[in-house]
Amino acid sequence: MPVGHLGPDDVVTATRDTPVDEIIAQLAAESVGAIVITEDDKPVGIVTDRDVVLALNETEDFTSLTAADVMTEDPVTLQEGEEAMEISRTIEEHHVRRIPVVDENGTLTGIVTLDDLVATIGEQLDNIAETIEVQSPEYSP
Repeated sequence: MPVGHLGPDDVVTATRDTPVDEIIAQLAAESVGAIVITEDDKPVGIVTDRDVVLALNETEDFTSLTAADVMTEDPVTLQEGEEAMEISRTIEEHHVRRIPVVDENGTLTGIVTLDDLVATIGEQLDNIAETIEVQSPEYSP
């Protein structure tokens, strides 16, 4: 299954100059753990809920902070046509939980997360278990 078929394609985005208090409001309102920072529909950064908490801990006046102050620049991305197992490799290699998905032009088309990977593996294991049960009626987990 291609990466582009996993996760939401309606990604919450902001710009570099979005104030951190607006980022916090977006995270809460959209019930997401990350916001992709874009320029010309291309990901240039990512702000996670963890990034916000760490930034708030390091400053007394967070109202002056913008997304550019707290984001991780040049986020790791995956091409929408790559196989879903690339999520696992990317998570391990780059130690990230959320990965923007882009098309061949680098335009943001979605986002995949560790949760998406776990859910996909779970579905595949269910399919395998069902096949085993059909082929081996006497088998009982």
